Amino acid sequence: MPDAAHRSSRMDTPLDHWFWQQEYWLPPGITWKDTEMKRGLQNPAPRDLLLSLPLALGFMVLRYSFERKVALPLSRLLGVQNQRRVQVSHVPKLEAFYTQRSHQPSQSEVVVLAKQCGLTPRQTETWFRRRGNQDRPTKTKKFCEACWRFAFYLIAFMAGLASLIDTPWFWDQRECWRGYPRQPVAEAHYWYYVTELGFYCSLLLSITADVKRKDFKEQIIHHVVTVLLIGFSYCGNYVRVGTLVMLIHDSSDFLLESAKMFNYAGWQRTCDALFVIFATVFLVTRLVVFPNRILHTTLVLSMEFFAPFFGYYFFNFLLLVLQALHVFWGYLILRMIYKFVFLGKVERDERSDEESGDEEDERGEKEEESMWEERKCVLDSRLAALANKCALSNLTNEKSAPASAVPKSRWHIASPANPRVRIN
Repeated sequence: MPDAAHRSSRMDTPLDHWFWQQEYWLPPGITWKDTEMKRGLQNPAPRDLLLSLPLALGFMVLRYSFERKVALPLSRLLGVQNQRRVQVSHVPKLEAFYTQRSHQPSQSEVVVLAKQCGLTPRQTETWFRRRGNQDRPTKTKKFCEACWRFAFYLIAFMAGLASLIDTPWFWDQRECWRGYPRQPVAEAHYWYYVTELGFYCSLLLSITADVKRKDFKEQIIHHVVTVLLIGFSYCGNYVRVGTLVMLIHDSSDFLLESAKMFNYAGWQRTCDALFVIFATVFLVTRLVVFPNRILHTTLVLSMEFFAPFFGYYFFNFLLLVLQALHVFWGYLILRMIYKFVFLGKVERDERSDEESGDEEDERGEKEEESMWEERKCVLDSRLAALANKCALSNLTNEKSAPASAVPKSRWHIASPANPRVRIN
């Protein structure tokens, strides 16, 4: 890392003077001069984090190589099999509707499109289902993505734990604030910070190409909040509590990714076992440890050392947003636990979109054909019964009706030219 004097220098533009006002970043009565360390000690400065940008690009390149050289062969070794997909025929009107309006048309839209294309509603629905399946990621792609994240989170957790296990604030959270803001940053913690920041920046850059799940918006919020937390906590020298936050998150993330990997590979028992471990660690660390240790430390214990200021409120606001996301994902995990307990297995990731296979389409077509045959038979029998009933009723009426009841319009009056009487 550069020397402290070089890293603490800031530009003298009006924007910088406004942005770096010490009232925003530091407790009352403390100036930027007070944060300067003695010679030989490393003082955190914003420009240190610039290294995370090339690191983010490096992670994207490394991920591309890792997924092809490591994850892809591993997926074949574990027996990951992609679901068979049938290529849909090119129907211009359906393709235009799919790309420009909606991937899932309503029932009325299906009827209109079917008439326009000369198809049945069932064929139209099947076309949209199969067309959607073509755009969904394969199990191999999901496996490779999970494998990459598993590798990073596992290495980050082990490295973070090794760098923090001997620190005083790991065991006593009051040490996070003792001596603040004159708290030097160790080399290992600096690299822990910029590596995590670079990784989450790479996730934001590649999020449009990654597997999209039902919590896509929550994932974006999580990544943005994480980047802001890491950046703000480093610039404000909340590094001690920041390292604890990152360690807590890494402790369960690699377990989730490993469970996904075995789920895609079809190793259901291994997936179930890993899921139980992950769910336990997640619920304990995110819903018990995080609020009782981290939030309590930043909201309550910090007040023993300084008065509230803008940075205090902003930092805790970001942590509370993170906790809200923990509650949301905890709800999803509890739903999966319910399915695991009552159904006996974890069928899929609650956040994933289901893929309807071609076998399901064929089975659905046969079921619908059978259903229509049954309906047709019932309808034919009802029509036959109704026709018989009407014929019998007419015959009975004709026999029982008196001659005078017959309409006069059906009689021809006898005349000299036509002496016979007949009925039409």
